[in-house]
Parts: sequence; C-alpha cells; structure tokens
Amino acid sequence: MNQTLLVELQTEELPPKALVKLGAAFAGGIANGLKARDFLAADSVVTTYATPRRLAVSITNVRATSADKTIREKILPVTVALDKDGNPTAPLAKKLAALGFPDLKISDLERAQDGKAESFFYTYTAPGVGLAEGLQPVLEETVAKLPIPKVMSYQRPDGATVQFVRPVHTLLALHGETIVPLSLLGLKAGRSTLGHRFLSNGHAFDIGHADAYNELLKVFGKVVANAEERKESIRTQLLAKAGGDQVLMPESLLDEVAALVEWPVVYECQFEDVFLSVPQECLILTMQTNQKYFALTDTNGKLRSRFLIVSNLATDDPSAIIGGNERVVRPRLSDAKFFFEQDKKKSLESRLPLLANVVYHNKLGTQAERTQRVTRLAGAIARRLGYDVLLAERGAQLAKADLLTDMVGEFPELQGIMGTYYARNDGEHEEVALAASEHYQPRFSGDALPTTNTGLAVALADKLETLVGIWSIGLQPTGEKDPFALRRHALGVMRMLVEKRLPLALSDLLKDAAGVFDYMPTFKDPTADVTAFMLDRLRGLLRDRGFAPNEVEAVLAQNPDRVDDVVQRLEAVQAFAALPESASLAAANKRISNILKKNEEALAQAGNVDAALLQDAAEKALYASVQRVQPEVDAAFERGDFTGTLKTLAQLRDDVDAFFNDVMVMADDVALRNNRLALLSILHRMMNRVADISKLAA
Repeated sequence: MNQTLLVELQTEELPPKALVKLGAAFAGGIANGLKARDFLAADSVVTTYATPRRLAVSITNVRATSADKTIREKILPVTVALDKDGNPTAPLAKKLAALGFPDLKISDLERAQDGKAESFFYTYTAPGVGLAEGLQPVLEETVAKLPIPKVMSYQRPDGATVQFVRPVHTLLALHGETIVPLSLLGLKAGRSTLGHRFLSNGHAFDIGHADAYNELLKVFGKVVANAEERKESIRTQLLAKAGGDQVLMPESLLDEVAALVEWPVVYECQFEDVFLSVPQECLILTMQTNQKYFALTDTNGKLRSRFLIVSNLATDDPSAIIGGNERVVRPRLSDAKFFFEQDKKKSLESRLPLLANVVYHNKLGTQAERTQRVTRLAGAIARRLGYDVLLAERGAQLAKADLLTDMVGEFPELQGIMGTYYARNDGEHEEVALAASEHYQPRFSGDALPTTNTGLAVALADKLETLVGIWSIGLQPTGEKDPFALRRHALGVMRMLVEKRLPLALSDLLKDAAGVFDYMPTFKDPTADVTAFMLDRLRGLLRDRGFAPNEVEAVLAQNPDRVDDVVQRLEAVQAFAALPESASLAAANKRISNILKKNEEALAQAGNVDAALLQDAAEKALYASVQRVQPEVDAAFERGDFTGTLKTLAQLRDDVDAFFNDVMVMADDVALRNNRLALLSILHRMMNRVADISKLAA
C-alpha cells in the first residue's frame, strides 16, 4: 500500500549558513534515490524540513515494495559464449553463475544482433524489493554526499566513533504508521522526536503517522519544521512590528536567522539617538553582520533608533530578552562611533602616502602605483568625454584612501561608502566625494551605474586598469575561475558605455589603459585579447536583455569599436527582420558575402562600377536602384535613424532577386566579371552599414 514516508535526523545545532543546502540535499538525495529504485509514484510530493536541530523529508505516495521489473540482460558475444563446435564455454558458465542463473541452457537464451556481431541475451522479471531494503542504501548514500562544511567526529553512547556535521540523537523513519527498520550512525530508526529545546517539555514524543509530523511538531514541540515557512513567518512578523517604517531585510539575513530558530518571535529594541550621528551604513552593517538584527528606516530611508530582533523564545514578558539584546548591541555601536570620530581626524589626502605600503600585486606594484595609473587614465577618459579633468583625477587619487581607515579595516564592505563620507568631511567637491563610492559601481549584475561624470570616469578607469593590468601578467579568467572578477569588470564597462551612451571607442579606451603602464619595461599589451573578451561580455548582456542570438551576431559580427548605439542598431535589426523583404535580402547578402570573400584579389583590382560595361537589364536595374537608394541610406544613417536605414533597403529586394536570377557574376570576360563584383561590393557595404544582415538568414 502506498503511504507517506517520513525520515528525520534529530541533531545538535547545525551550522546556520549551511542549513538550507543541507536540508535540500538530504531531501533531494532520498527522493531521487527512491525514484531511481521505483518506489515513488508520478504524483509523489517531496517536502523538505530543516531546523537548527533536525533534517527531515516527507514524501507522499511511496510504495511499500518497488514494482517488478522486466530486465533484458546481455550475457556474452556468441563467439565468446560458444566454442568452435557450438558448445557452451567456461566463460559462459562463469557469467551465468555471476548473474545468478547457473542452470540456464543455451536454448533459454535469446540470440540477437548486437552491433556488427551477435550476442546472447536473457530476459527475466526481477521482483520488487521492500522499502527498508531499498531505503537503507539510499539513506547511507545521501548522508555520505551531504555538502557538509566540516565533518565532526563524536562518540556514541555505545562507545563507537562516528562522523557527521553534528552529533545525531535520533533517527525517525515512518511509512504511514509503520516504522521502517533502518540504521544509521549507530542509531536504529524509531518514531520519536524532540521538540523545541526550551518551549517543549524537553521529553521525546512519538509521531503516530508520517502525515502528522509537521502539525505535531508545531503543537507539541513548538517547532516550525519547514525552513521556508519559518522565513515567511519572520518576514510577516517583522513587517507587522515595523508599523509605518521600512524593514531592511536582505534575503541572506532572513535565511540565516531562519536557520537559527525553531519557533521565531520578533521583538522590538532601541538604541540611543546619539549613535545616529554615525553614518547609518556603519550601524546597519554592524547590526546585520554581528548581531543578526533588522534595522528600521523611515519612509525616506533615514535610520531609526529602534530595531527588531528574532528570538527563539516566546514569552509574555520579553523585557529580559529585549534588555539583553540592547546591552549587546551598544558596544558594537560605540565601536563604530569611535572609529568614525577617529577617522575624521585625518584627511583622506594625508593617508595617500601609506598606500605605498599596501601591495596590490607583486607584478603590478603597490596601491600607490595603481592609484597613479588610475588617476592618469581617469584624466584621459574625462578629456575624451569633455568632463572636468581635474575633478576626475582628484576623484581617482582619493578613491582608495579609505582602505586605510579604521572603519573600513573593521568593515571592509564599507570601502567606498566611507570614502564618500570622509571626503565630504574634508571639504572635497561633491563629485569627488561621490566618486569614492561610485567608482565601484556596478558591483554586481543589475547594480546601479555611477550618477556623476566624475564617478563615471573613475569607474571606467578603475575597471579598465584592472582588466589590462591583470591580463598583462597572464591572470585572465580560465573556466570558472576568475579571482580578479575580470568578467564583472568587463561587463561593468560595457554597461556604462551602452546605458550611458558614451561616445568612446574601445580601441581608444584600451590604448589609454595600456598607456598608463608605459613605465613598466616588462608590460605586455593585451589589448586584442581584452577587446574580444569585452565584446563577448557584451554579447551575453544583449542576449540577457531579450535580443535573439542571430540579431546580436548581426550587430557584433562587425566588431564595433563604439558600442554606445548597439541597442539602437539591434532594435533596427528587429524591425527589419519583421519586414516581408528581410528574408530574401538576408539570403542575398549572405550570398554576396561568400562571393566577395572568394574573390578578394579580383575585387581589389575592380575599381568603381563602369556603367558602360553593364549589359543585362537586371544588372542595369540594380545599379540604377543602388544609385537611387544610396543617398537615402546615407542620410538616414548619418542622422542615427538605423531603422530607417534598414527599411530603405527593402526597396532593393526585387532588383537583387532579379540580378541573381538573370546575371552570371563570374563571367568569362574579366572586365565584365570585375565590374559586377564592384557593383556587389557597393551593395554589400550599403546593406551592412547598420549590421551584417546575412546573420539573419536561416
């Protein structure tokens, strides 16, 4: 009979940051193992449970015995199974014995073609096995493969030493109401479990039926066993306690806190208003990182002096819990205030000489040398864009100075953010101050871009210097390894160029970037490789935005030096592809490309089209159409109307089709042939000004 299966390991406190992965791996391993052994039905539902003190899984509609299976077993090739007289050989007898069929005769076997040779096969029905027999190896394999951060050795009460992520106290295994006789880590399966360490009575209690597990744990054990349910309970309670304020609740923090409690209860705490003089990013970070607290802000994003905690205890009088947490957070906030006040006593500029003591890379020098390179590059970029060069150079000069402050030393995540606060305190220009934080942007996929001209120039310089410098010493990404985040840097550069529509050529940017290493005699210019790498990142970016691969290739096949208009070109390609004439013109363009590629030497000697050499009506008509359409295409392209440029080409479809139907391009007469190649060359250039439309051909 099919019933719900429940398996639970009740443990000591599991590592919170690994709990979600451990729970998913435990449930997934058991479910997949049973499915492979044919114990699950098509509609079986798997539910994962994971708390600080248990890993569990329930699976509905699990068979008590796996289904019988028809198996067609290959025995041996005929040439091995029979000797030259057709009698069974010793290898055949040995193989049949190994398979458990020692009494089979040749007449019992099927002789069938097996590739180029013949082999013997035997078809039989393997009876199903009981759940305990099937589940035991699945449980052992699952536990052996769990993503355990660090294995712990411990001694069982019987004296045996076993290994697991934390000591395991009980093993529960039920199929409906029936205990499944399993064993693991020196434990035998039963039906009892433990509830909350403090809120339950502390005694083990029985689970009568696998379906009752979740509800019984809540009622008798005061445990919310499902991690996602606990997380959503925490989220709901936080929002209710916040009232009109905003809760800062990153998903990673919610996950970690949900892994620390079995019965979550949210309480409100306070800290003194005097701490609000410290940059709120510092207070928020220390509350989240060190204490796992949830900060509150008003609707304008200004930090409140009240915060929320998630406790593992429900009580009518939470004053002791609240008071304890307020006492714990106060020294943390005091430290942040002290660091901030001490840091303000020294200007960022005064810290710059100390960057000479910080090694950036042994082949690329110190942070001071790197700062000089980025400063030169930021100035060059600002000059190309018409930005304030002095501001760009000043922003780059101070961008890394906050690395030497006490606050960033304590909280490295605040680098850049603290630089902005300290630069403002020093009286620096606002764009210079913002560049300290903006030059790190975008930090991740979807992150905001710099908002100021100075921030843009410094961000581009910082990323380009990293790309060229690291690549030049042979540390480019390989496979999944990218320790210097060069993929992220390249993508960031491309996003800024495209989304800000910056009129900068990649060749100029990389020339400037390579130029700041001119004092290093061992420098190897990696511009060609970095260009290809960056265009490949752009390719992925555009595909992620919904453009089809052939559309992206149509634009990037030309290896554009400027990418500020690639989105507009792609939109034009999409509009062109929707025209009824596009398929024919794309196919013709592909044909033209192939012809021209095969006749590059002849084309170099062809010169301009000589109208007097045009003979066939079709080539005369095409030449006339090209002459008529060319000014329209040029005008549309010059005003940036890429869609209009491509749509204008639609007028040529009939003449292009007629040309290829009626005209022999590769004529025997050399002059005639070269003239036709010249005509196709003009047509090809005109058709591919926006994109290589041959890439749209099927």
